[in-house]
Amino acid sequence: MPKGYWVSAYRTISDPAKLAAYSQLAGPAIEAGGGRVVAHDAGIAERTVLIEFDSFEQAVAARESAAYQEALVALSDGVERDFRIVEGID
Repeated sequence: MPKGYWVSAYRTISDPAKLAAYSQLAGPAIEAGGGRVVAHDAGIAERTVLIEFDSFEQAVAARESAAYQEALVALSDGVERDFRIVEGID
């Protein structure tokens, strides 16, 4: 079964406090959904995060979970990012 990945590229961070609040909630929600941060880069212009799940379906379910939705509310308009869920190649 192919793995699932969350790929987030943060273009701008306009409110670091909202990002911090999101991170406090998102970390446990992602772990509860079976996700593992496998790479992150805090580059000069943007930040990129890669999270791995055992399956694509698990990645989608974690994104839709109530706990992660709460994290998104905390984040609100604090960042501009490109968020994708992609399926690995088996």
